[in-house]
Amino acid sequence: MTTVGRDIADLELTDGELWLDGPPHEVFRQMRSGCPIHWTESFEWFPDEPGFWSVTRADDVHTVSRDWRTYSSERGGVLVAAAGFPIELARAMFIGMDPPKHDRLKALFQAGFTPKRIAAHEDAIRAIVTNVLDRLEGRESCDLVSDVAQPAVARVIGSFMGLAPEEDEMWANLMNAIVGAGDPDATPEGAQVVMEREVPQVFERCGRLIAERRETPTDDLTSVLVHAEIDGERLEDHEIVMGFFLLMAAGNDSTKATYCSGMRALMENPEERRKVIEDPSLVASAVEEALRMFPAFAHFARTATHDTELHGQSIREGEKLVMWYPSSNRDETRYEDPDRFDVNRNPEHQAFGAGGRHFCLGTALARLELRILIEETLARFPDMEIADTPKYVESPFANQLKTLPVRLRGSSPG
Repeated sequence: MTTVGRDIADLELTDGELWLDGPPHEVFRQMRSGCPIHWTESFEWFPDEPGFWSVTRADDVHTVSRDWRTYSSERGGVLVAAAGFPIELARAMFIGMDPPKHDRLKALFQAGFTPKRIAAHEDAIRAIVTNVLDRLEGRESCDLVSDVAQPAVARVIGSFMGLAPEEDEMWANLMNAIVGAGDPDATPEGAQVVMEREVPQVFERCGRLIAERRETPTDDLTSVLVHAEIDGERLEDHEIVMGFFLLMAAGNDSTKATYCSGMRALMENPEERRKVIEDPSLVASAVEEALRMFPAFAHFARTATHDTELHGQSIREGEKLVMWYPSSNRDETRYEDPDRFDVNRNPEHQAFGAGGRHFCLGTALARLELRILIEETLARFPDMEIADTPKYVESPFANQLKTLPVRLRGSSPG
């Protein structure tokens, strides 16, 4: 473990070595017990960025999430490093806004993501998933990330946004490069090249969609963005593009990440998998446990609007606070044996945020997709086995596997 012989107070939490195999859970455990509000002075990836506070316990993440007057999403950007995603772009998305503009803009999206409206898509989503699994017919092995999760989630969000199926792979590649910027496989030329090349591509391609929807309105979410009004005014083009980007990035990465990590946990815990197979009603609980243990995005950030105090630690105006969900979701004060995958736990968690105005818009869609993906995968391949060591995206933001090689029919039922 990287922390051996090192003072946890002096640790650079964004050190790339800590994230080679996913979130540094042992580091977070040490922080929760000895330094729950932890200061990182500077970091290697973005040396010009100021330091930040890490918030690692569930109650403190809850506090920061809900007090937007003290902890702003707009002031300093929503990621640990503003340079990782330009703040001007972040502020064009409602996750990078504070009320009242945040509330008005988010309300435009909420009409398309009500639980009732999402539930109406269950048959269509199940058809997408079964079609993807049908492509594995006759194969002995596959990569669960690229062969199942990626094409399934890309088609689901693509159908919501009104994109043609033949565009799914292109958009997925763009989102993977931007969200996984810094990973040597996703972005071998470096994060800065992604900002200079892929982000302009999103604007260019989305600009053509905007023009098409203005000319010929449809009932998809892209058209909703194009024709939406706030206080009698239409959204500006850059706001539409960033709304489109936010929905595409979340739809592409969040469900893919949690499904793959959840399936890995079921394969690594065959007794838990057996419970779910024998009692399919446990799938919903298994989904919540996967969300708790493997939140798709490792953090979001806020900036203090005035001098304050959190968990006994003085915070100065302008300092950034980073909420680490892989840590808060394994907080020992909230969960018994938090590192154990338990399909009967059915926990509350902070995978979708910790409440407040920025609670995830797509929770109903994510839960439905995850339930269908796990149901259909287990029904088709109940004894699937891990074939080789999975690899993580190397990122302190995108908490997801980039490979998960599996044998579709294991040597014995799990």
